[in-house]
Amino acid sequence: MTGDFWLPTSRRRKQQPVVSVQPSDDAPAAGADWPTNIPAVGQVLREGLELDPGVTFLVGENGSGKSTIVEGIAIAYGLSPEGGSRQAMHSTRPTESPLSEWLRLQRGVGSSRWGFFLRAETMHSFYTYLEENPSTRGGPDVPFHEMSHGESFLALLESRFDEPGFYCLDEPEAALSFNSTLALIAVLRRIADEGGQVLCATHSPVLAALPGARILEVGDWGVRPAEWDDLEIVNHWRSFLDHPTRYLRHLLD
Repeated sequence: MTGDFWLPTSRRRKQQPVVSVQPSDDAPAAGADWPTNIPAVGQVLREGLELDPGVTFLVGENGSGKSTIVEGIAIAYGLSPEGGSRQAMHSTRPTESPLSEWLRLQRGVGSSRWGFFLRAETMHSFYTYLEENPSTRGGPDVPFHEMSHGESFLALLESRFDEPGFYCLDEPEAALSFNSTLALIAVLRRIADEGGQVLCATHSPVLAALPGARILEVGDWGVRPAEWDDLEIVNHWRSFLDHPTRYLRHLLD
């Protein structure tokens, strides 16, 4: 044996919750049908995806497959398709892709099994589920529906993102102001520092600027590693903020 495997379990170095994502034996090849016709999804089904410890961002345009990949991995991990932990059982209208059925995860040795899936589009129904099914983890009940969208997101981060585990987020910046996005960055950094792992789909150049995070850019090319300075979203925002009238002129004339 090599590495730590000869050591007692208590002395082995813990790995991140998900080491890699691999296609299952019956995974289909890329084809004309959704979601296999998305280049990024097709690449994952051909080559799999290695996940680093800490924070990984998937960035790309609408329809590029970043949310589909995060959703598929979250469900394959055992998280609720509509958000929540492994114990969340709520469901309203199933819309998830079959991608999770074609994936198998290599789990990290000694890693936590805790996880949470945060997705902006289903949070309203998830708050109702939380009110009807109070947490058994302790702590006060949070009146999510009485808060603003952004406030409820931050309250959820404080009450559920509280231990190392696997956290999947789908465009969380949708509910957040600039300052609240900075608060989210601090939460993600804390999770990484404590040994947790984050996979996040985002459009936000602010969120993707988290120091030390791995960035994967998805698009017509599939999935590729990228540096923050080279991201299309960063260049677009820089150009717009420097000369907003140049962009708006074509829309308003």
